[in-house]
Amino acid sequence: MNVSEAIATRKTIRAFLEKPVEVAAIRRILAGASRAPSGGNLQPWRVYVLVGPARDELVRRVKAKMSETPMGERPEYHIYPPELTEPYKTRRFQIGEAMYATIGIPREDKAGRLRQFVRNWEFFGAPCGLIFTIDRQMQQGQWADLGMFMENVMLLAREEGLHTCPQEAWAVWHSVIREYLSVPPNELIFCGMALGYGDDDAAINRLESERVPVEEFALIKVDA
Repeated sequence: MNVSEAIATRKTIRAFLEKPVEVAAIRRILAGASRAPSGGNLQPWRVYVLVGPARDELVRRVKAKMSETPMGERPEYHIYPPELTEPYKTRRFQIGEAMYATIGIPREDKAGRLRQFVRNWEFFGAPCGLIFTIDRQMQQGQWADLGMFMENVMLLAREEGLHTCPQEAWAVWHSVIREYLSVPPNELIFCGMALGYGDDDAAINRLESERVPVEEFALIKVDA
């Protein structure tokens, strides 16, 4: 698979097969992803890999905590800007509606939508879960580095025949994650990521998010 194919076939998968992922494949993915650009070669990323029983235990702990705080706690950063403006607000709304439409959950079915959302905290059934953190002293430049590292993970997963789902939803369980994985206080828990074999028969995995044409986000200047 070349880079263009990996980019074209990478998408957010929300239903995975139980088929296990080899630890050797995870190591290859992470080793390759570490070649991501990094200003000053800081390499600010850190990732906690949960496979099998280790992954199941985090899911169990979150479910136990949901009896007290069903939607988790306040994340340590704004997942979305508090006052999201257009066109971003509409884009977010449209992709949400399109996703729920694939599995036949109308807007008025609040309970059904909640049940689907909670599947985030089961890694959507993926056998491997990743938790990404970054040192609190880092700023915007290093957050960009972390994002490029994560993109490498997702593209290299495609090369291995795997799929992913980046999940900022895990940020609301930072206290549970911190306690379970003994994450030091200086690390901010950014997000999770499901890693596994996508279920091709799952309707939700047929969702294809739209992208605006190049002319809407790029200014290509040729003449001086």
